[in-house]
Parts: sequence; structure tokens; C-alpha cells
Amino acid sequence: MKEQVSMLRYWTAGESHGRTLLAMIDGFPAGLTVDFEMVNVELKRRQGGYGRGGRQKLETDQLEVLTGIWQGVTLGGPLTLQVINADYKLERLKELERPRPGHADLVGAVKYLGSIRGVLERASARETAVRVAAGALARQLLRVFGIETIGYVTEIGGLAVDTPAGTLDEHRAARDRSSVYSLAPERDAEFEQLIDETRKEGDTLGGVVEVRVENLPIGLGTHAQWDRKLDGRIAQAVMAVQAIKGVEIGMGFEAARLPGSKVHDPIHYDASQKDLPSMGYTRPTNNAGGLEGGMTNGQPLVVRAAKKPISTLQKPLDSIRMDSKEPQRASYERSDVCAISAASVIVEHVVAFEVAAAFIEKFGGDSIEELKARYTLYLRQGAAH
Repeated sequence: MKEQVSMLRYWTAGESHGRTLLAMIDGFPAGLTVDFEMVNVELKRRQGGYGRGGRQKLETDQLEVLTGIWQGVTLGGPLTLQVINADYKLERLKELERPRPGHADLVGAVKYLGSIRGVLERASARETAVRVAAGALARQLLRVFGIETIGYVTEIGGLAVDTPAGTLDEHRAARDRSSVYSLAPERDAEFEQLIDETRKEGDTLGGVVEVRVENLPIGLGTHAQWDRKLDGRIAQAVMAVQAIKGVEIGMGFEAARLPGSKVHDPIHYDASQKDLPSMGYTRPTNNAGGLEGGMTNGQPLVVRAAKKPISTLQKPLDSIRMDSKEPQRASYERSDVCAISAASVIVEHVVAFEVAAAFIEKFGGDSIEELKARYTLYLRQGAAH
């Protein structure tokens, strides 16, 4: 039998071209003053990045909270988040006759014995707008405890950039200067040229994003149950983002190619750091990416995700007509050429939500003040252990 724990979780609803997108968050503590502007900035960033399509010029995403908040402060009850679709036209759209390779079109229509249109509108990454909003609230909760996140692009279509040394603030400033949300804005012209050339060819591009979470305490997550290991929960949340095909934590796949002596992070102790969330335990490397045994180890959490190229092509691939099964080119819907910048925003926020959920499970409490008291006690006990 599983032990009962405090849980933070959320569900989403709504279609790509429907009237509204909704998310309900359960288990969010009372007492957080919500910064709506911060959420809306993240929603706007999700719509940006070089290579996006025409719809982003039509939508101006703004968060509305329908329940669970009073005078700007969370109440402890379920939060209902809403993002309105300005480009609402679902009832006027025609059915697609030819499924697009790489999309949910064919398998969803067969599974539900229904229309392609009904599948693609729900399967669309448009749904991630409210996941970003939920993650932005989670980030605000984490900030109360000094925990910060950042997401950025490290690769587009095989063109990669290294992660430079620097503080989180320096990295955020560099990313926000970049048209593709990388940490190397001086290389934007290279990425833009690659995207422009791909657009002319009627093709699309994917890439790789990285998320870092800093100032985490030791002990979020658990080894005790397979489905509550934090690395597994993060991997599931990231893989559930549309078009993500691979997730790495820390060294990731490279760890399989090296001997253990070059993979595992030595453990040191520095008494001058015992009052930090790491409780004085230090590592000269962070190949584990901040997670060991399904739990945070006090080092920065490092997660990477690989996003495949967008499946809707201006020069469509072979497909069939659903009615006759005759061969034809796939249907074309308005689409982006490259949405990897948006993916970096989405992945950052789904990771932040899972970290916040693990934080609440670890420390419990119905309010921010209870969380603070329990967190302070835990750090004091851990440092003395």
C-alpha cells in the first residue's frame, strides 16, 4: 500500500481551434501572491522564437484564473486556469481527408473510429499554453524557497552551441537576447539562415533543449516506489510534450559509453556550505544531473530533451485518402518551420511543475507558511545529520 502524501497535479482540456484552453491544478498551497505579469511573459515567450508560423501573430495569450484565488492570493483550493483562443474556428474547419505522417491523425482516427480533425485539434501543441501557465505558477512557488529554473536551446537541426560558464542571471540575459533562445546570441544569424533555407525547401527542423534547476535541496523524490522516483516523473512529463522523442538527465546516453570512474560524481564535504540546500555536500562534477536513486542530490538538476522536426510539411510526404485508401500526398495545415524555441519554454515549465510537486510531497503543508517552517526544519536537521 502506498503511503498518503500531499500531491500537486494538474489536468488540461481544450482544443487547438476551440474557444478556450483550461487547466485545473489540485494541491497548490494557500498564501502565494500570484504574479500574473510573469505568467503572461512566459506565455508570450512560448509564442516566440525564429521560425514560428502565422498563428502566433493572431494569438495574444493571457492567463485568467477562474477559481482558487482571491485578491491575487491562492486559497488552497483547486486552481482553474484559462487561456482564450483568439483564432477560434473549430466548427468552421473542414475534415482532413489525408493523414499527415508523424502526426496523431491516422492512429487517432482509427483508435476512436472518428475524424482526423477531432484528433489533431486535441493532439496539437497549442494545448501546452496552459501547461506553461501551470508551470509558471509552480516556478513562483519554488522561488519562495530560492529555487530557480532556466530553459534554453542547445541545438537546431544538427547545429549546436556549447553551454557557457556564467551565472543563471547571465544565462537568462543571453537567452533573452537570442532570436532562437540559445545562450549564444552571437550565433543567431547561423540559426536563422538554416531555418530560412529549410523554409525555402518546404521542410522543417527539430533540435535539443536544456533545462537547469538550481538551489535544490537534497531529498526531493524517493527511491522507495518506482513511480515516485523524480527522474522517472520528469522524463514522463517531458516526453508527454508534443514531438519530444528523447530525454536525458545529466550525462544521459554518454554515460553508457564511458567507464564508471569517468561517470560517477565524487562526494566531498565543505563545512562552510552546510547552511545551503546542499547541506555542505559538494561534487567536483555533476554528471548525474542532480539526481541519484530517484532523488535530488543537492546539485543543479540538468534535463535535456530532443524534439523531432514538425510533422506538417509544405512539401507533404506520401499518404492515402481515408475514404478510398488511394495514394495521395498528405494534407497541409498552417504550421511552423521550427518551434524548438517554444519547446525550451514548455519543457522548462513542465520540469518546474514536477519539481514543485516533489517539493510539496516532501514537505507537505496547506500553506506557504507551513512549507517554509517544515523546509527550514529539514535543512537544519539535514545539516546536523
